[in-house]
Amino acid sequence: MMTRSSGCLCAFAALVLILCPEPLSVATAQPQQPAIGAAMRPLADVLEVVTPAVVNIAVKSGSSAETNPLYNDPFFRRYFDPPEMRQRLSAGSGVIVDADKGYILTNHHVVADAGEISVTLKDRRRFVAVLVGSDKATDIALIKIKAPQLQALPFGDSDALRVGDTVVAIGNPFGLGQTVTSGIVSALGRSGINIEGYEDFIQTDASINPGNSGGALVTADGKLVGINTAIIAPAGGNVGIGFAVPIAMASTVMQQLIQHGEVRRGRIGVVIQDVTPDLVQALGLTESSGVVVSSVEQGSPAAGAGLQAGDVIMSVDNHRISSSADLRNRIGLAPAGSEIEIDYMRNGTRKSVTMRIEVAGAIDETEAQVDRLEGAEFRDAGGTVVVKHIEEGSAAAQSGLRVGDVIVAVNRRPVSSLSDLTTALHDAARTIALDLIRGGEKVFLIIR
Repeated sequence: MMTRSSGCLCAFAALVLILCPEPLSVATAQPQQPAIGAAMRPLADVLEVVTPAVVNIAVKSGSSAETNPLYNDPFFRRYFDPPEMRQRLSAGSGVIVDADKGYILTNHHVVADAGEISVTLKDRRRFVAVLVGSDKATDIALIKIKAPQLQALPFGDSDALRVGDTVVAIGNPFGLGQTVTSGIVSALGRSGINIEGYEDFIQTDASINPGNSGGALVTADGKLVGINTAIIAPAGGNVGIGFAVPIAMASTVMQQLIQHGEVRRGRIGVVIQDVTPDLVQALGLTESSGVVVSSVEQGSPAAGAGLQAGDVIMSVDNHRISSSADLRNRIGLAPAGSEIEIDYMRNGTRKSVTMRIEVAGAIDETEAQVDRLEGAEFRDAGGTVVVKHIEEGSAAAQSGLRVGDVIVAVNRRPVSSLSDLTTALHDAARTIALDLIRGGEKVFLIIR
């Protein structure tokens, strides 16, 4: 079971979320030096420079106390007092990435629903922060403080990490205060950790515990390569399996949060699947990397560039594509309107094409907000919203949605466009009730 802790120190589960774009001058990625070597400075010397850039974050938020179920009935509501609001306190971590502007990277789940965000520096100065923007799909948020004499942490190159590289985790576990632990990179490109959204995690055995969320994963030469995000914790504590969002992904999100206050995801209009050994043989490929294009949407950037079903996408902007999740990350996190170069194989011949990424439709916005409909693609259809594709085995498929379903309302709230659907899903409570038209008949679908 996955539990969102948002920094609550009592939040333990089998999988625990822990409290664990204009380019920024201090955030220029530099090639990472080998983590182990005779020329490396003593780790204690590196930490003296690095640790002032890692902050503790305290969040105050309000939640309603439990009420009598009859309060939800408009007829009986007049007989009950309104529910009281209870103040909830949680703690997490953050990393200063721009000293002049006061920008601090942290996790979305640390600051979600925050009423007040307080930042405490290593020198014990305390400031109230403002939220610049937050992205649930990558679990990255950006906050800002106004303070003199800040120290930022320079970015490393998370794409250059190798399994076995030494890394250090810095954060605020259990609200104890700044703590440093060390370990190695255990694995790269982890996905399917059951956290909704875009996944490309760095796995590490550096001890990470509740309270570390939003903290820094740093190389032995003092470069920021990840934002600590989650742990697998059968007993609620560290068992040597922690995860961090690569700084390459976090910095891309950060740039869009600075520019737009949100992430405007891109799309090219293809349905894809991983290359399997059977496909390698069937398509006459020489390697099992890349992803196969299953279909191309008419009028999409991919169609305009000439991509066809059966093409195998090998790389994007010279970055080798290893899986469908990898391509989804590259396209979905690229700014809408930017151009990308795609290398692909067709009938044994390698080809290259450049296309402009367009603004994503409701699939990306919906996946970023409601994981219960993950895997469904929607389209506008003359004042209605139609399910145009459902990924086999996805959350949307398991919920009972079908291709061709016409969505009329969400929790009795009428929807007539992708924008309406996205807004309604964002505002929906834990249970989603969909009014559908399927095969000319009305269908009422409950998704919990």
